[in-house]
Amino acid sequence: MRQEQEAEFHGLLDLFCPMHALLGPEGEVIHMGATFAKLVGGEAALGQGFLDLFEVLRPQGCETIADLRAEAGQKLSLRLREGSRATFKGILAPFGEGAAINLSFGISIMDGVRDFGLSGSDFAATDLAIEMLYLIEAKSVALGASRKLNQRLQGAKIAAEEQAFTDTLTGLKNRRAVDHVLSRLIERGGPYAVMQIDLDYFKAVNDSHGHPAGDHVLQQVARILVEETRSGDCVARVGGDEFVLILDGVRGRDELARIAGRLISRIEEPVPWRGAQLCISASVGIAIGEAGSRDGGAVLFDRVDKALYAAKHAGRAQFCFAD
Repeated sequence: MRQEQEAEFHGLLDLFCPMHALLGPEGEVIHMGATFAKLVGGEAALGQGFLDLFEVLRPQGCETIADLRAEAGQKLSLRLREGSRATFKGILAPFGEGAAINLSFGISIMDGVRDFGLSGSDFAATDLAIEMLYLIEAKSVALGASRKLNQRLQGAKIAAEEQAFTDTLTGLKNRRAVDHVLSRLIERGGPYAVMQIDLDYFKAVNDSHGHPAGDHVLQQVARILVEETRSGDCVARVGGDEFVLILDGVRGRDELARIAGRLISRIEEPVPWRGAQLCISASVGIAIGEAGSRDGGAVLFDRVDKALYAAKHAGRAQFCFAD
């Protein structure tokens, strides 16, 4: 009968205090709750001294079981001697010739849950730690949802900004992007060049073959401009058949002349379209940005416009510098 009562008593302790341990006269562990067993490595801890398993941080000076018994009823701060560095709160009470001690994690519950792989079932149903775990889990879920929402909003913002700076037909930058890039280069200073390209005979293509053919030509010209420039250059369509290149770091007239010559040569190649050959050419105006110049984008485009029309008046399919 006594064994049955003892087993029933242990069962009650295990239910109400799963982080408890019963200690014998020498401070050895003679019984422990299921969660306590997880902390100390399981049944192998039975028979070991409690102070061999745990270090008492506060109050200081608890080196023996007698010292610990002298602190009965007082709040203890403890830490495992091996493994996790999570701290525990505890309270000890005399029990027969030995003692009973019950532990909790206090504010370090997350460390305990992480280090020992605990779940809600490892705590008494009335333990406030359960409520804290729910709050922490809810906060974690809310923060995760907030992060995902922020990522979606940031992605939408980037997409909207990209769309605002992009020509939908060719995928190149648009006039708004050109103004943004140019103002940044003017403010920064340093060498750069602007090319304005106008297609010759493009209206004849539209009139003879229709706007789908004209769109096809514009897309082919856009591909050529991208292939003949560097990834860091700004390539834009700023009007119906007008394109702008902003070449950062390019200052030499010889290099610019080579670039313009290649562009004119490639754009003059006939473009196949539904059995026909669409023929156009390109006139190019070039202006070199002056380092330290206070002239704005409007002044620069006025210069490059004049160079472009000089190229057209010289016979088309040519380039001219703004001098």
